[in-house]
Amino acid sequence: MWIGELAQRTGTSTRALRYYEEHGLVQPQRAANGYRSYDEAELLVVRKIRALLGEGFDLDDIRPFVACLRAGNGSGDVCPDSVSTLRRKLAEVDSYIERLETARHQLRGRLVAACEYDRIEDSR
Repeated sequence: MWIGELAQRTGTSTRALRYYEEHGLVQPQRAANGYRSYDEAELLVVRKIRALLGEGFDLDDIRPFVACLRAGNGSGDVCPDSVSTLRRKLAEVDSYIERLETARHQLRGRLVAACEYDRIEDSR
């Protein structure tokens, strides 16, 4: 299939596909006329890339998942490097959530204090 068809079938743009190719994640074949040609396996790869990007992974994080798919696995999540990346990403998200919860608690306390101050000022 040509790049336009792959873009349409994966819900992405040709520009994004070229970007993934520049980063070594998508591997087109080149037709005699120089056009990019993709086999069906690239559908799964691009869908995986898009899903992982949507979950907050960057392109470097995605490499082990693509390698896992290219090794013939039905899921890019099952290889040791992918599992390691998933664990690291989960730890990052957990840490971020903890920081957000701390910030929420502090903001709530400041808001309560500000509202109490307003009440005191209004009663004077």
